[in-house]
Amino acid sequence: MSDALKKLKMGMVGGGSDAFIGAVHRAGAIMDGQIEFVAGALSSTPEKAKASGRALGLREERNYGSWEEMLERELSLSEEDRVDFVSVVTPNHLHYPVARAFAEAGFNVVVDKPMVHASEQAEDLIRIVEQSGVVFCVTYQYTGYPMVKQARHMIRNGEIGEIRKVIVEYNQGWLASNIEENGAKQAEWRTDPKKAGMAGAIGDIGSHAENLVSTMTGLEISEICADLTSFVPGRRLDDDGNLLVRYESGARGVMITSQISAGEENDLAIKVYGTEGGLQWRQENPNHLHHRPAEKPERILKRGNDYLCEEARAATRVPPGHPEAFIEAFANVYAGVTEAVRAREEGREPDGELPFPTVHDGARGVHFVEKVVQSARSESKWTEARWPATVGTGRFAPR
Repeated sequence: MSDALKKLKMGMVGGGSDAFIGAVHRAGAIMDGQIEFVAGALSSTPEKAKASGRALGLREERNYGSWEEMLERELSLSEEDRVDFVSVVTPNHLHYPVARAFAEAGFNVVVDKPMVHASEQAEDLIRIVEQSGVVFCVTYQYTGYPMVKQARHMIRNGEIGEIRKVIVEYNQGWLASNIEENGAKQAEWRTDPKKAGMAGAIGDIGSHAENLVSTMTGLEISEICADLTSFVPGRRLDDDGNLLVRYESGARGVMITSQISAGEENDLAIKVYGTEGGLQWRQENPNHLHHRPAEKPERILKRGNDYLCEEARAATRVPPGHPEAFIEAFANVYAGVTEAVRAREEGREPDGELPFPTVHDGARGVHFVEKVVQSARSESKWTEARWPATVGTGRFAPR
């Protein structure tokens, strides 16, 4: 009998053949050869869903017209044959009902960010995950970059001292005009409150900025002073946000999120300043981490080298000088999910700390978006924004 590990079977809801993010998820998931894509309900209508499934090579009996049909049919299969986890890559308004239904039925779940629309939904998902014991991942994929892991390691080891200030920016320009009025599918749902939720740019990319700060530094937000703007006439959700942030440690922060910064592509960047030095990382040049000690020359740490921490080395696939980036970051998230799912199936604890964002990270992100919107609508200078991190007590509790 072969000793080879069984590949995990992946199902997907949303992310049809013409969807950018679905293709990225599938490419990242299968990169390490440990996952196979076997089932899906890939679009909003049965006709479109099945057409996408055929285009992507799904077998007809597992090419479903709706997520409800997929759930019912997969449950009817033996545990050996059914999917091991489901990736939910729909517009935001479907995250909660789909993720909830599959998690409650005992399926492991990967869901895109923001996790859900409201904290009540997030708290419900925490309860279901804790009760069922399923693996639940939210794809804040920037946590998968090796140099983010290196920065996290250095900060936790005190290499820049006590953090005083964090500046994070996420600038895009693709919504600088009202392309949602001209048939741009991705813009249509992201600017529709019924589908995107209460926030636009701050939910779509600001949630990434918040998670990057939290992952890298471990800082918890205490108060927010937010200014949200909809610059494009007629747009119902914010397309630009500027925040002042106070952290519980006493550190201060600035957070900028914009989707109307004409000429920008995907400019996510973070600077962390401590008493002993600073770190700087930029997503558009992700293989370098700038370390600026207070009284020594700047050094540039490069992905793929042996002097990096174990977590950064483990998240690296190719030698130095060979660029790694976006899809590999997704692959690192899925590699963590794979280990957690295998551990659950084998009745053991995962090896080491879970290297992916959990339901708690997703819930904190939803709370953050709500508080930013509350602050922007308030006449008060500061809005209390502490996340009740005492929710949940199991092995998926906050990091």
